[in-house]
Amino acid sequence: MNRSGTVRARRRKVTPGRVVLQAFLIVTSLVWLFPLAWALYTSLRPYSDTAERGYVSLPGVLSIVNYTTAWRNADLPHFFWNSFVITVPAVILTLFLATMVAFAVSRFTFRFNVALLMIFTAGNLLPQQVIITPLYRLYLTLPLPSFLSDTGVWYDSFFGIIAIHVAFQVGFCVFVLSNYMKTIPMELGEAAVMDGASVWRQYRSVILPLSRPPLAALATLLFTWIYNDFFWALVLMSTGSKRPVTSALNNLQGLYFVDNNLIAAASILVAIPTLIVFFALQGQFVRGLTLGATKG
Repeated sequence: MNRSGTVRARRRKVTPGRVVLQAFLIVTSLVWLFPLAWALYTSLRPYSDTAERGYVSLPGVLSIVNYTTAWRNADLPHFFWNSFVITVPAVILTLFLATMVAFAVSRFTFRFNVALLMIFTAGNLLPQQVIITPLYRLYLTLPLPSFLSDTGVWYDSFFGIIAIHVAFQVGFCVFVLSNYMKTIPMELGEAAVMDGASVWRQYRSVILPLSRPPLAALATLLFTWIYNDFFWALVLMSTGSKRPVTSALNNLQGLYFVDNNLIAAASILVAIPTLIVFFALQGQFVRGLTLGATKG
């Protein structure tokens, strides 16, 4: 047997540690997937079937009636649009601001370089709940142009929700992107300067194209976090029709009765956009996060 054959044989060798590791990963995956599978199973059962047989039972009938009912009764198309109006601009604005700050702190040396990075990073250490009261009062009094808010203030406006998401997410993005940009050879920037490129041209034509993996990874995370948020919309919005799709699930609950099968179907529908975004960007997701955290 040649050397390459010996190496392959060693790689195929099964050890007790590898068996334990694989078993642990399989069990962990099943535990994480069980709630999703149970929600999908429940959503396919009419309420009358679970009322007769119980939730922990074999189904008498499976159908998609809960999905059609949830789509119609919860007015999901309208709330989906609200979520995208909030999520897409928030993701784009967060990444735009974070890339500029990360570019400055990672590619240039100045007096407050490290301090600036620490300030942006420290913002992630502050629990969002501690600023509810002052932020609520600020949003009620802070004026906003009429084309951004029909109320004249930040409260109960899409712009206000977008702004708070950007404020809380940009620090994490700066931290990841700055670490990644430090791995890009400085010689590339120096070559661009020699060719007469301005700072803006270096940022736009050199650094941003090379930062696609972490940008894709962060876009996936940001979309998931902002899209799934319910807290800020509940606190900073009073008009129910303006709230994101996560709040639409409340429309399916009655005062004295809750159809868990219907809510499970609506939850599956609400989760679909995040799955689409993840699968669309999964090729660069893990690679982007890994490269962004290897050098500090």
